[in-house]
Amino acid sequence: MSAHRDAVVVGAGFAGSLVAHRLGAQGWRVLVLEAGRTAPTAAETATAHRAAGGGPPTSPYPHNPDAPSPDVTDLTGLPDGGFTATGYLRQYGPLPYASGYLRANGGTGLLWTGLTPRMHPEDFRTGDLGHGRNWPIGYHDLEPYYCDAEWELGVAADAEEQRSAVGLPIPEGYDFPMRAIPASHLDRQLAAALDGRTVCDPAVPHPARLAVTGTPHARNGRPTGRDSRPGPLCAGSSSCVPVCPTGAKYTPLRTQARWDSGVELRTEAVVSRVLADPVTGRATGVEYLAGGTTHRVTAHLVVLAAHAIENARLLLLSDLANRGDQVGRNLMDHPALLTWGLMPRPVGPYRGPGSTSGLEAFRFGAARRRRAPFRIEISNWGWSWAGGAPESEAAVMLAAGLRGKELRERLGDRLGRQFSLQFELEQPADPANRVTLDQERRDPLGLPAPAIRYDLSDYVREGMASARAVSEQLFALLGAEDHTAYPGARWPGRLEHRGVVHGYRGAGHAGGTHVMGDSPGSSVVDQWQRCWDHPNLYAVGCGSLPSLGTSNPSLTMAALALRSAERMHRDLVELHRPAAVSSPSTPVPSTPAPSTPAPSSPPESP
Repeated sequence: MSAHRDAVVVGAGFAGSLVAHRLGAQGWRVLVLEAGRTAPTAAETATAHRAAGGGPPTSPYPHNPDAPSPDVTDLTGLPDGGFTATGYLRQYGPLPYASGYLRANGGTGLLWTGLTPRMHPEDFRTGDLGHGRNWPIGYHDLEPYYCDAEWELGVAADAEEQRSAVGLPIPEGYDFPMRAIPASHLDRQLAAALDGRTVCDPAVPHPARLAVTGTPHARNGRPTGRDSRPGPLCAGSSSCVPVCPTGAKYTPLRTQARWDSGVELRTEAVVSRVLADPVTGRATGVEYLAGGTTHRVTAHLVVLAAHAIENARLLLLSDLANRGDQVGRNLMDHPALLTWGLMPRPVGPYRGPGSTSGLEAFRFGAARRRRAPFRIEISNWGWSWAGGAPESEAAVMLAAGLRGKELRERLGDRLGRQFSLQFELEQPADPANRVTLDQERRDPLGLPAPAIRYDLSDYVREGMASARAVSEQLFALLGAEDHTAYPGARWPGRLEHRGVVHGYRGAGHAGGTHVMGDSPGSSVVDQWQRCWDHPNLYAVGCGSLPSLGTSNPSLTMAALALRSAERMHRDLVELHRPAAVSSPSTPVPSTPAPSTPAPSSPPESP
């Protein structure tokens, strides 16, 4: 039996690291259990990645064989359409869930892009628009925690630009910790050609006005004034995925470095079951597997923060929180439709963060009643995600017999003019898209592996049709050659809609598997991310999101984690509040007890 804790947190990624930090700062004793291994420093990881000649995003990180990480290379497209899936996730289609995630200390937060746009107020009420679900809270409930999360992560952005171009009700006088990351050379060229112009969206009669807008980033720019723990500035290393070699990009390890001494981390500890009292429903602790042995730890509070898929799997393994048959349902991602081409002039790709600006006009408004909304990221990395450039381009030219000066000139011209657009589409919650347990297929520890059923609705496909129409108009305004094509062998996420072939990649934005709501029959957790049937069991992270909108969800996940940490603190305070004892003849005083007594220190179990 391990020592008793005030809280045990399962997972040391974004949400788990932030929750542990806030609870530890209040004096609570917290144990964090992470299934993966500890990663080396960012500089060492970058060196290893270069020495290996690249590889998928998870490749430079140490892997625990007992806790496999699914990767995009587990999917293979078939020449005539369809896909095959190998690896950790069993997939039952009809379309592939095309995102991976990393099981390591820091989680997928080690290899994320670093983009931190807020959700739009409209995104919290998608059910009112006829698609998906409404949140039990609104944007204004989360707004102060957005500010808090931006300072925790060190976000670089321009508040006035986010108000005017995106329509976010950011308080007047608010400053982000860092000044906005400068626009890239490509951003400036596109802004010169597009700002103030209009394009037509087939879903609505009125044209959309274009404006190239800076994207918020959780990476170090120039501090705005207040102490924001500045570190090394972004050096434009162009390797944010999988690693920022200078450490300018935020990762959960930055938060872990500020943990209080009362927070303990154990890696390579694979939690296999949440323990709960069958009468009261209260969680009593967890069991985990490490070193070939089963361990048990008890706690007043259990927090699952292991990733949307792993949280759902653990609840299913434990047979908990599933009164309404909602655990694992409503799996979402951002299907990313890519288009790419050649600009008439060099645009300086393959340097800087992956994207520094985008087009925001298609994220909200009347059109989203008819088609999925989308945000357009302007990619600074040429055709790398679309076609594997620059290596693939060099291989083609070498195979054609080009060498020496001619090879350098041809390759330099083609690579220098490459650009791509990423249309990040909202996928509404759909209970048919789900995570289940595959009882016939076990992981290395003998536990049932997760299985996925995934598809895209006609609403999302209509969004793809609008995105392609918008892309064609943008290419025409830019005078760019369109090279977009989706051969089945290279695109597992390939589909046909109204006679047109589209292809998508997964954005790595899993959500919805323990969805938040206002009743236990239709959701898994309440507005605090607390399981309805287990008052001291929380499931935090993107799995709680009822909708994803069109923004990268990491900032929203962080804001929700900070909000929930306040509720957890109050739960622990109430649990440790001294009981009032009085004689039968003495009335109980009505004066409330202090709101924040010091945490208790119960004796450790043997």
